[in-house]
Amino acid sequence: MDENTLIQLAKKGELDAFNQLILMYQDMAFNVAYRIMNDEAQAADATQDAVISMYRRFDTYRGGSFKAWFMRIVTNACYDALRWQKRRPTIALEPETDDGERIESPYWLEDNEAKPDEELEKKELEAAIQHCINALPNKFKTVFLLIDVNGDDYETVAQSIQRPVGTVKSRLSRARQRMQKCLQGFGELLPDIFRLNAKNDDEQVTEPIP
Repeated sequence: MDENTLIQLAKKGELDAFNQLILMYQDMAFNVAYRIMNDEAQAADATQDAVISMYRRFDTYRGGSFKAWFMRIVTNACYDALRWQKRRPTIALEPETDDGERIESPYWLEDNEAKPDEELEKKELEAAIQHCINALPNKFKTVFLLIDVNGDDYETVAQSIQRPVGTVKSRLSRARQRMQKCLQGFGELLPDIFRLNAKNDDEQVTEPIP
């Protein structure tokens, strides 16, 4: 069954059709949410919130790219969650059990067995990239994630953020420049192609981040 048929059935209240639409894009939605939230559990919660929100307001869908509409709801859910987190009290590093008892040595704080150098460098590079993504303003981060990470085209992203294609291209260019500049602080982790020499530090960078 093609996407348009599923959409029409979902608008009539067919839950199975709606679920099939979600299955088509749920991995993509989660990946975008994870890059924004930088936490698997929070990304899963935000994606679930987006799906629930979309189900409740499916009758407001007026055509166009369904994927773009879905991604817009996902990114909005993520930023809503981040704003809510800023208003929450600080959470202790050590988690608690269901009975309210503090876990002194949670599994994710354990000193795991050392990994090979290449694996460690890969993880450090991924952490550096995520750090720089987190530092992007939201309007640049969304475009960067949807195009350079998610692989969407300009037109789809323009529909998703409800802005002209020219705005998408401008924001992407500025996001790439900020990413490149940020990543220079982790120069020892980067492939040679992404290292700037003193003579071109001030040049405009247009090479996308892999």
